[in-house]
Amino acid sequence: MNNNGIDMQEDEIDLLELLHHFVRKWWLFLIGGAVGGVVFFLVTSFLITPLYESSATIYILSKTTSITAALDMTTGEKLAEDFQIIATSNPVLDGAAEQIKKDTGKEITREQMKKIVTVSDNATRLLVITATSDNPETSALVANAVAQQTSEKMAEITKTDAPTTVERAEAAEKPVTPNVLKDTGIGVIIGIGVIGLILLVNFLMNDRILSEADIEKYLGIPTLAVLPDKDPCETDKRRKSRA
Repeated sequence: MNNNGIDMQEDEIDLLELLHHFVRKWWLFLIGGAVGGVVFFLVTSFLITPLYESSATIYILSKTTSITAALDMTTGEKLAEDFQIIATSNPVLDGAAEQIKKDTGKEITREQMKKIVTVSDNATRLLVITATSDNPETSALVANAVAQQTSEKMAEITKTDAPTTVERAEAAEKPVTPNVLKDTGIGVIIGIGVIGLILLVNFLMNDRILSEADIEKYLGIPTLAVLPDKDPCETDKRRKSRA
């Protein structure tokens, strides 16, 4: 019982010493956090290409859809699944590319569209077509063109009116990535963490005996006598260097 009590006491003392070690080096945490924040800020601001996202929304049931089908959630979900496949099919993407070239003179290939276009239905009757690129105008242009071609292709397949476009895509004012503020905060946390890890390793590796208390702690034997140092100031300096 006594040995366990001594071990617990030593563990508590070690934790207190570690905390005191960190507190004495508080300025290193400030430097580490500042350096980490600045590095992540510079990388995020100047090395990562901003990406802009625009979305167009289609209501997949047309005006000629029967009331029964409109009320049937299963029908709506299945149509949404069909729309997802159609929206990313080659005919739709090729049609969107031709439409963009005709309207703006800008050439975007099918393969480029496949890389930037995503389609989701969120288990509803609404189909969201999203385009993400490094140009906000291009993202909006592609999303709207794919949405229009999807509606026309679905009307052609189902022999009904074209589905309604609920919301057209608009050019985004701000990029969706990177998030400079968030990434800078992450850099600060990482910088502080690195400094903490370095100080922890330094503390654990430091097994120098500088006092009679260290002798009892590390060797487990009592101190019978202490020889005075010729230069007390030098002893104080060595003790402070451990901190």
